[in-house]
Amino acid sequence: MAKQKVFVLVGGISKDSLNQQLFGFVQDAAGDRMAFDRFDIAALPHFSQDIENDPPAVVRNLQQRVQESDAALFITPEYNRSFPGVLKNAIDWGSRPHGTNVWSGKPGAVMGASPGGMATFGAQNALRQVLAHLGIAVMAQPQFYLDAGKNVTDGKLSEESKKYLAKFLDAFGAWVSKVR
Repeated sequence: MAKQKVFVLVGGISKDSLNQQLFGFVQDAAGDRMAFDRFDIAALPHFSQDIENDPPAVVRNLQQRVQESDAALFITPEYNRSFPGVLKNAIDWGSRPHGTNVWSGKPGAVMGASPGGMATFGAQNALRQVLAHLGIAVMAQPQFYLDAGKNVTDGKLSEESKKYLAKFLDAFGAWVSKVR
C-alpha cells in the first residue's frame, strides 16, 4: 500500500512552538504509513484580493502542494480561544480566488498542543467550522488535544500520549482511505 501524502499546516511559527514539537511527535508515530509535506506558513504574504488573481510564487506553491496531497493535517495552538491568524491566512490562500478552492473534498484532521489543561479545545472548534465551510471532510473522532504541561517532559511525549497519538493516526489513515 502506498504512503498517504499528507499536507501539513502548523499554526505555531515560533522557533520553540509546542505545535512544531507536536508535529515532530506525529512524524515519529506515523513511521512509514504517511509521507508528510509541511508548508512554512510564515513565508506567505497577507491575503489580499488585490493579488489573488496573480498571486506570488509562494502562494501558487501552497496551492499546488495541497492539490497533490491525499489529505490535510492542521496543527494549531490556541490564542484567545481561537486559532492564529497566520494559519487562517494560509487557509484563505488555498481557497482563493473564488471558484479555485484547493481544499474542497480533501479529508482532514485537526490537532493541537498547549501548556494548559484545556489544551486547544477552543482553537480546534473554531478551526473545524472554517474547514467545514471550505468542504474539507474533517475527521470527527478521535480528537487530539495535547496538554504539553502534563504530557511532555524534556522534549519527550508521555507513554499515554504516544498511545493516544497512535490511535489518532490510525483513525486518520482510515479516514483518508475512506474519503479518498
